[in-house]
Amino acid sequence: MASDAQKNKTFVKGALILGLAGLTIKVLGAAFRIPLTNIIGDDGMGYYQTAYPIYVLFLTIATAGIPTAISRMVAERNAIDQPYEAHRVFKLSFLLLLTIGLASSSILFFGAKHITAMIKEPEAVYAMKAIAPALFFVPLMASFRGYFQGRQNMTPTAASQVIEQLFRVAVGLGLAVYLLPKGLQYSAAGASFGATAGGIFGFIGILILYLLNKKEITGDLEHADRTPIESTGAILLGLLVIAVPITIGASIMPIINAIDTAIVKSRLVEIGYDSDLARGLYGQLTGMAAPLINFPQVLTQAVAMSLVPVVASAYRREQHGFMQRNIALGLRFALLLSIPCAMGMTVLAEPIMLLLYPLQKESAVNAASCLAILAVGIVFLATVQTLTGVLQGVGKQLIPVRNLFLGALVKIIVTYLLTGVPSINVRGAALGTVAAYLVAAALNLMAVRKYTKTRIDGNLTFFKPLLSASVMGGIVAVIHRLTAESLGNSLATLLAIAAGVAVYCFMILKTQAVTMEEISMMPKGDRLVRWMRKGRSGD
Repeated sequence: MASDAQKNKTFVKGALILGLAGLTIKVLGAAFRIPLTNIIGDDGMGYYQTAYPIYVLFLTIATAGIPTAISRMVAERNAIDQPYEAHRVFKLSFLLLLTIGLASSSILFFGAKHITAMIKEPEAVYAMKAIAPALFFVPLMASFRGYFQGRQNMTPTAASQVIEQLFRVAVGLGLAVYLLPKGLQYSAAGASFGATAGGIFGFIGILILYLLNKKEITGDLEHADRTPIESTGAILLGLLVIAVPITIGASIMPIINAIDTAIVKSRLVEIGYDSDLARGLYGQLTGMAAPLINFPQVLTQAVAMSLVPVVASAYRREQHGFMQRNIALGLRFALLLSIPCAMGMTVLAEPIMLLLYPLQKESAVNAASCLAILAVGIVFLATVQTLTGVLQGVGKQLIPVRNLFLGALVKIIVTYLLTGVPSINVRGAALGTVAAYLVAAALNLMAVRKYTKTRIDGNLTFFKPLLSASVMGGIVAVIHRLTAESLGNSLATLLAIAAGVAVYCFMILKTQAVTMEEISMMPKGDRLVRWMRKGRSGD
């Protein structure tokens, strides 16, 4: 049986692998979305953003809950030395996702004309049909990812994600440029097809990785008892009991965002904006500002994904102290990452937008205020994600669904009321999003305290990272202001960001927001601790 220290390292290592992969994916995503926005502008992004959220909604319904269910069920069975039952979970989930993927991709492809007509964007039908086949391949990938995550091996998931994104960017951008002469709607369709290409090659990649790991998997099964303990129906029911609430919860925000499309545009028209301008403003919010908020989210999502099998295994073994230490550590890691991102994007909102969208300056300036508002929500979203993973790990998957639903109701109300105020306009939707995550985060925190008895050190978890980020934010603002005129916005922004990273790292060490024990848990962490202690003794 692995020691607590070893399992702590496994959790941190898994989070680091997924986090690095997530950063790579987001950089590649920026390499896709930023030039695409500059090429096809607000109107073209309007077509793309009409199809993409619908695809995400279908994908969420198809895959959001089952990989987490696989991960938890595999981890629980391996925790009590039942590797054969763990592998049965994987095989049955693959067949289930194969069926779901075939059905969802068919519905989106053959129903594209009716869906786009219903949401008053009929020319987006090409983009929707182009992205529909991805719904077949991505769920198949998800079954492999869930199995490997349950074995606490995050490398195949990370590798397949990077492969998927590489082909999405290369194929999507290439087709967008190639089809541009035919019209913006065709160019948007080419960009959408990138997701299909990514799904195909990502699936091929993880299948190869599974075959490469087959010897190890077979070795685990070689001496295992192959007498089925659970029936096929019991396993499928177990998957669905875990997956359905998670899927419902994951579907809430995409559904609300889809409703947002109608609410925001109609409210903007009501206060005097014409339809084209309303579409452009919504494109600035969802196509320019919102994707940047998703960038730090990938780091905290990595923490949440790595926590699920660790918490589930510890909970099954009744190792409550070990479980509570991992929960507290997971939340701290999430906030250590999210708080400086929120501060930096708030302080440098306009410079960042101008850096990324130099060919759309007016739109970039307008979108900056949305970015500054949404940035505050990064901290609450990180808390929601991390604690949702904890609650899923201990079998309380219905709790975060309820909490996010309550947050979503708040979002609808806030968005409707504030978007109709002329001086606020589209920023009302951004404020609604922040309000939703704030409500869900507070409720999740109360639930984790109740069901796991975990005590959170407020000074170490919240105050010290916030203090460090505040110092960083002040220095970053001064650096940009002093250098923008001489260096230009782009270089001044990059310089300020680099300085901000250095200042924040210095501050979290100076305030001891990160302990030496926690640094030692990282890969090569022992060596780093020795170097730091040697440096201190040298002083």
